[in-house]
Amino acid sequence: MAGIRIEHVTKSYGPLAVLKDFNLDITDGEFVVFVGPSGCGKSTMLKILAGLEEATSGRVLIGDREVTDLAPGDRDIAMVFQNYALYPHLTVARNMGFGLKMRGTPAAEIDRRVKDAARILGVEHLLDRRPRALSGGQRQRVALGRAIVREPQAFLMDEPLSNLDAKLRVHMRAEISALHKRLGVTTIYVTHDQIEAMTMADRIVIMRDGEIQQIAAPDAMFAEPANLFVAGFIGSPGMNFLKSKLTMGSGAGTVSLYGQDVKLALPAEPLKALDGREVILGLRPEHITEGNSPVTFTVSPRLVESLGSEKYVYCDIPEANRTDIARAAGVDDERGDAQIARLINAGDIALGRPVQLGFDPARLHVFDAETGRAVR
Repeated sequence: MAGIRIEHVTKSYGPLAVLKDFNLDITDGEFVVFVGPSGCGKSTMLKILAGLEEATSGRVLIGDREVTDLAPGDRDIAMVFQNYALYPHLTVARNMGFGLKMRGTPAAEIDRRVKDAARILGVEHLLDRRPRALSGGQRQRVALGRAIVREPQAFLMDEPLSNLDAKLRVHMRAEISALHKRLGVTTIYVTHDQIEAMTMADRIVIMRDGEIQQIAAPDAMFAEPANLFVAGFIGSPGMNFLKSKLTMGSGAGTVSLYGQDVKLALPAEPLKALDGREVILGLRPEHITEGNSPVTFTVSPRLVESLGSEKYVYCDIPEANRTDIARAAGVDDERGDAQIARLINAGDIALGRPVQLGFDPARLHVFDAETGRAVR
């Protein structure tokens, strides 16, 4: 096992820059997830780590050894692909041990490692089957087993669960997390699914257009997004965005929201530079509550989605400009300008019938409308 260091890595295809000055230190045994929309460069960075792509500039170190120019087989890493890439004519046992056999590992050692990996993954009873006789989840376990028997310094996983159905994805991501805790091997995992990133990672690296937007633990990234893009990408449903003019007075910043003046909980110092300017305010759906709160407002729901213990209440707000804000931030969004409240154990809420909602101003996120950066 070993840590991984990525220093000033770039990747270009002619004039197209896919990665821009990528820097990251991953500690030994850490589970790091690269997440972002399609085309952000996350899979390209993984392929550079694996040696399947050549970086335009920069260097990669695994442990204390620079591997930038080494062939994939010399890097002591194991990769799990989106495509299981199992040999259909080989049994599970022979699929798992194939890489070791090609390296000249003694048959007894291959047998030991395959049986150990099969026991860890719960596929001991499948060792004599061929891939066509396996379910999707079983095939993914075999692909994981093939990586485990290598006993590598690091695992690289490229969207390994995307071919599974929703229920099996939930089960397998829990299994992969438990497997990582058991083995303690440094793991880099690529996904476009922010729920996978939030539930599995020790740290998340969120990317956009080849650049790192933020590196943080899941809870920290959720609580303190660095900019509008991160705020809109992380969270389900996504953050509500509203525009307002910031006014400083009496040592505090004030904005107009839901037809009333709202005093911000942020200290005055970081807000002074935005006095008199337009800001973007973010409020997560789960931070809107039903009934009395420090700030209350009344809306007429235009859509209510009931999920049993919680309800998603969609409503129109005059100050809402989420479509324009999300587009400017680079966040895909199809819900239009509707604001969403995620209410837990809510009462009877009907379409068109006024309901009182509210929030605590301390829950508001403030972003510079010009730069998109969060104001802390």
